[in-house]
Amino acid sequence: MTARRVIIESPYAGDVEANIEYARQALADSLHRGEAPFASHLLYTQPGVLDDTIPAERDLGINAGFAWHPVVDAVIVYADLGISGGMRQGISTAESLGLPVEVRRIR
Repeated sequence: MTARRVIIESPYAGDVEANIEYARQALADSLHRGEAPFASHLLYTQPGVLDDTIPAERDLGINAGFAWHPVVDAVIVYADLGISGGMRQGISTAESLGLPVEVRRIR
């Protein structure tokens, strides 16, 4: 059986170090549920890729992440730290495409 492909939504901006750690926990939680998660905000913000503090690069990363929506089974929102503006965009995009949006907590 193929693992369910999901996009992970969790905060990035703000307390970046804490948010990266939380996103890693979200990835682990998703993997342990038998899913195949994708977290563009962890991938594209790595040093030497995109700088989230530069608006044009942030937009580039957000749009690249949204390009994955048509090939996933659901969007998983990890909400322990709240819902950021970027997460709201992801939720809205998923809903407009008719994708299931699930809210989870891991803490």
